[in-house]
Amino acid sequence: MVLSIFLEPVFAFDACLKICAGRHPLSAEDDAMQNTDRPRQGEPAASDGAQAAERRSPSLSEMITMQWQRERSDLDLQSFLLSIYMMRLGTLVERGFDRYCQKRHKINGGDMRLMLALRRSGPPYVRRPTDLFRALLVTSGAVTKKVDRLVEIGFVERLPDPTHSGGFLVHLTRRGLQAVEEAIEHLASHNPLAPAMERLSPEARQRGTDFALALLSDLELGGEHEADEAEAAAGGRAAKRK
Repeated sequence: MVLSIFLEPVFAFDACLKICAGRHPLSAEDDAMQNTDRPRQGEPAASDGAQAAERRSPSLSEMITMQWQRERSDLDLQSFLLSIYMMRLGTLVERGFDRYCQKRHKINGGDMRLMLALRRSGPPYVRRPTDLFRALLVTSGAVTKKVDRLVEIGFVERLPDPTHSGGFLVHLTRRGLQAVEEAIEHLASHNPLAPAMERLSPEARQRGTDFALALLSDLELGGEHEADEAEAAAGGRAAKRK
């Protein structure tokens, strides 16, 4: 299954652009419906001005694509452009998620992601700090600051680590569990990607999801994840020395 996903990167590449642009790839049925709007033989064609008025302007992501294809037509830009699309998608999701977290729970999206990492570990919702910074791809110092903020408002608590003298575990409190469950339900029903995703067919959504998961899994299993962890750990040690 994973191999078949990687044999179809062009579809995911195009679907990713459509989501960034707020559009979706046309199905054969949609295209046929659009063809009915075209003038039939013997009917007067619409003026150029009317046709131009009906055409929408390109999205910012489509403009970026066209500009890079014009400026560097000598290169295969597929991976480069797909990286841009994913970063822009991440920014859009993060921005909406952060607004929700700030408004509803008075915390930022990064702090809520730590709580999500605790929640998905299952009962009793306890993780070591090292587990958290590896999962979140942040420094140990960043995890410490997040835990400090969440302890202060009662969403998590520190517990002694019985396997490590002087160490501690991070535990999701009952109040924190209630907040994170609400956030999960909000993300599932009010995700920033939802408007664009709804315009994709179920098959297109599933293939795009499979492609993204396969791409991430390949990078993580190939060592990119470990390199990020080492860099994050080094950054945390450097921050402590300052």
